[in-house]
Amino acid sequence: MQIRTLMLASASPRRAELLSQIGVEFIQQPVDLDESALTNEPPKAQVLRLAAEKANAAWLQAEETAQVVLASDTMVVLENQALGKPRNADHARSMLQSLSGRQHEVMTSVSVRDATRQKTLCVVTQVVFGPLTAAQIDDYWATGEPADKAGAYGIQGIGGQFVKSINGSYSAVVGLPLYETVQLLKEFEVMS
Repeated sequence: MQIRTLMLASASPRRAELLSQIGVEFIQQPVDLDESALTNEPPKAQVLRLAAEKANAAWLQAEETAQVVLASDTMVVLENQALGKPRNADHARSMLQSLSGRQHEVMTSVSVRDATRQKTLCVVTQVVFGPLTAAQIDDYWATGEPADKAGAYGIQGIGGQFVKSINGSYSAVVGLPLYETVQLLKEFEVMS
């Protein structure tokens, strides 16, 4: 039985699917804010800050529609450099070539807030790609899938074929670490 009304501050269909998967009812309300890194901001600090800022922005919009807000941010990080969403095919090609045959990290932060408190955490998962050929990368770009994905790939889609192994939370790589999210939602009385 759900106790409090939850707002998901995201347009992501993947995050919505993951929340639905754990049986939580929610309303979905994306927020729009500048996601640029601050000067000398490390990726982990950036992903934590963005999740918290999204939750705060959504809280201001929530009014009477929700008692709790959940926001999340996901970042693909290679050698301590954040790989955002690709600007175009060349940028995607460059990102995927840099990930080819190597390990990178996926950092996903979750922030939950209500009228009196906010809690934000970050889950880091190591992902190893197998080697990619130029043809594989071009074929993948042609599917359209990488265009709106951090690091230019989606593990839950066609891009999953490039992933040799992961160490950590699969759902965090998709966009929402389920175990940690459930713990937060219990703490904020959205789940019993």
